[in-house]
Amino acid sequence: MSQQTAAKSTISFVEKLSKKIPDPVVIFIYLLGIGLIVTAFMGGLTFNTQNADGGLTTHVIKDMTATENVRWIFDNAILQNWLAFGSGILGVILVVMIGVGVAENSGLLTALVKKLGTKLPDNFLAPMLIFLGIMSSIATDAGYLILIPLGGLLYAGLGKNPLIGMAAAFAGVSAGFSANLIPATPIDVILGLNAKVFAESQGVPFTTADGTPLNPATMHYYFIFASTFLLAGLGAWVTAKFVAPRLENVEYQIPSDMNLSDFEVNADEQRGLKASFWGLLVSLGLVAFLALGPLAPYTDETGKTVTPYLNNVILLITLIFTIVGIFFGYGAKKFNNIMDVVQAMVTQMNTMGYVLVLTFFCYNFLALLGYSGLGTYITYLGATFLQWLGLQQFPILLIIGFIITTALINLFVGGMTSKWMLLGPIFIPMLYQVNPQMTPDLVTAAYRVADSSTNIITPLMTYAGVILAFMRKYKPDLTFGDMILMMVPYSIAFMIAWTALLIGFFTFGIPLGF
Repeated sequence: MSQQTAAKSTISFVEKLSKKIPDPVVIFIYLLGIGLIVTAFMGGLTFNTQNADGGLTTHVIKDMTATENVRWIFDNAILQNWLAFGSGILGVILVVMIGVGVAENSGLLTALVKKLGTKLPDNFLAPMLIFLGIMSSIATDAGYLILIPLGGLLYAGLGKNPLIGMAAAFAGVSAGFSANLIPATPIDVILGLNAKVFAESQGVPFTTADGTPLNPATMHYYFIFASTFLLAGLGAWVTAKFVAPRLENVEYQIPSDMNLSDFEVNADEQRGLKASFWGLLVSLGLVAFLALGPLAPYTDETGKTVTPYLNNVILLITLIFTIVGIFFGYGAKKFNNIMDVVQAMVTQMNTMGYVLVLTFFCYNFLALLGYSGLGTYITYLGATFLQWLGLQQFPILLIIGFIITTALINLFVGGMTSKWMLLGPIFIPMLYQVNPQMTPDLVTAAYRVADSSTNIITPLMTYAGVILAFMRKYKPDLTFGDMILMMVPYSIAFMIAWTALLIGFFTFGIPLGF
């Protein structure tokens, strides 16, 4: 059996197995029911965990089917356990989406890609697409739907195989989803805030190893900043050495209804880009005014320095997105009145319906784990097992082991956020108990590396079918296995190099963020 045949057989097996796994919402519904049943049998069980000072804390698992606990579930299901979970994580996420919606639906991202694509030499096309793909995570999933088709269109217009451009863009958008030059992206907010909740719910300090408090939105900024350049350069090398040579001689077709001139920046978009430049200056000026004025650092009554502009960096980034998007929209004549801006916000929020349903069941399940003590017990068992293996003396092995575990799970369970809801509450406190150097920011960074690196080779990635449909416009007989084989070199290279970068940060004590 050839290597290619064996690889396709493996992919087919993974694809069939993954189809049997329920949607994450269904998983959390099941977990809620299982959690109730388990606590009914384990209610009253006591166990001890060791404190940082060497003392012991006694825990008792509550029977959540008891009358008073059933009453607690219903009394807290909507407000406390969902809307107010983690001090209002859901509200923060929704606010970020408002600003992203204005920037995305104004057409700003599309115009920027077109502008850059027409100005760069051929040798810089792949690095540009990968870099823009990485940066597109500021607009959540916009890169999948906008940048990847544009990458194919760009290469087709230059007489090159469109699949090369689409593969490079796909690698940047999906594999580089956890890197960026801009702090407090939506994914930073989602992972960071939830990591804080996971840690604090089980008594894990939300600090670095030296005790410095972590900012959920920026705790990885230095790491993702460095990762942006690493992945862009590495992705360009993979494209040139592996992907392009393989695809250059592959036949493709240009759809009869495709107009290659669509890649040119039109007059409206030119005006929009000029206007967005002024919008960027205005927004940065406003942020600077706030950071130096009402949101300037001050010392409170306890003598502690408070930095309001850092505490509100999420809102400030959202403000920038909104203002720049509005300027572009009016300049490009996409927005004619304030209601057009409102509609752009609404359009983005319409995509959040699934998140609302997912978080309702997920947050209620996590609340049940915390309130019943079952989550602490799971952490206790896992930490005890890892300590029995002796891994507490080898933090680097813990990092690599967690990355490999997450990467394997990612092949069968799609969705970065939903997987984090499953793995975060277990591994953040568990790994910290095994070795206090495994702080919440380090574990979350390891999760980001594993999840993003394998997104492009998992059948359960949300947009996998969409990307395949895009590619089939140029090669109708392209199979899902063909697409995954095309992306495997990116996944392997990103996983190895990105893991090495994280270990380098850890080994030399470089802060992951601020």
